[in-house]
Amino acid sequence: MILLLTNDDGIGSGGLAALEEALSGLGEVWTVAPERERSAVGQAISIHRPLRLHPVGERRYALDGTPVDCVYVALHHLLPRVPAVVVSGVNRGANLGTDVIYSGTVGAAREGALRGIHGVAISLYAGTAFGRAAQAAKSIVARLAERPAPALLLNVNVPDGEPKGVRVTTLGKRHYQDEVDARTDPRGRPYYWIGGPGTRIENIGGSDAQTVHDGFVSVTPLGLDQTDGSAMQAIRTMIEEGR
Repeated sequence: MILLLTNDDGIGSGGLAALEEALSGLGEVWTVAPERERSAVGQAISIHRPLRLHPVGERRYALDGTPVDCVYVALHHLLPRVPAVVVSGVNRGANLGTDVIYSGTVGAAREGALRGIHGVAISLYAGTAFGRAAQAAKSIVARLAERPAPALLLNVNVPDGEPKGVRVTTLGKRHYQDEVDARTDPRGRPYYWIGGPGTRIENIGGSDAQTVHDGFVSVTPLGLDQTDGSAMQAIRTMIEEGR
């Protein structure tokens, strides 16, 4: 069995090293990760520039692209056969609620699922206990690898401290402090930092955000079909019937 590992924190991250060590006993591990941090790039793929691939060890490669680029190059160029699971992480920091839209960690796992391969994105809420998060991933990946198609996409978040258990959750709501910080460089030209530092978790029972806040590992199954079925009839009435 082949397992493909990647992340958005870069080939040198501690989270990736912990994941490689934890999953090595499950099968043949291949790692293809960005050569530098590529957080918050979502599902970005590089189609307007060439990519450079560098071997950095046995079955370990660094790519000067996005996490999705890494999965794409691995699947269509490097791997001798299709992997059982694409595992992305361990991310430094949580990916909760709408974070899954922006997250490069989740984007890489989603790329696997789009190709018919189980995908797991795993993130650590706080701290640097990557080994504990990697062990949580190992248990999930081992079970998922035995599951037949269709491909599943799981977003996993590990709390700070020893987990109280594991819960299957829905996507919750984690609000950020929206902010544009306007500054001026030494040459008098304006530049901007976007996104504020603070976050707030809504108390929604059964959600990933609340579950991790309560000290449990959250496992959220994500869908690939983004059709809003609940709005179909209203939109059909508006567009097709003109009312």
